[in-house]
Amino acid sequence: MKKIITAFIVALTLSGCATSGNKSIQNETQVSIQQKLVKGVTTKGEVRSYFGDPTGVTFTSDGSEQWQYMLADMKISGKAFIPFYGLFDNGATTDMKQLIILFKGDVVSNYTLVNSKTETKSGLLN
Repeated sequence: MKKIITAFIVALTLSGCATSGNKSIQNETQVSIQQKLVKGVTTKGEVRSYFGDPTGVTFTSDGSEQWQYMLADMKISGKAFIPFYGLFDNGATTDMKQLIILFKGDVVSNYTLVNSKTETKSGLLN
């Protein structure tokens, strides 16, 4: 039993994961966003109550305010933790979720939710 617990702890320690960004959008889907954000109706205050402060705020050429919410979840390949072999073949996979909301005045005029996945390879064999 002691060996199993030790193996479990080692496995947890070696699992390379990192999450950064706004976790309020972590479980959001196209459907849940459509239910929360109604074009021409939902206000900045309501958006802030749903998702908190945006990761970034910019302005478009026509003066519309754009709020961005981003979340990145990176998982490092288990190969990276194999002694010596990790020097030759390792990498990471990143799942990115981005919610972009445009405002005309104080209300939502448009929005999009984008999910993407990138794979990074490194090491002497890559």
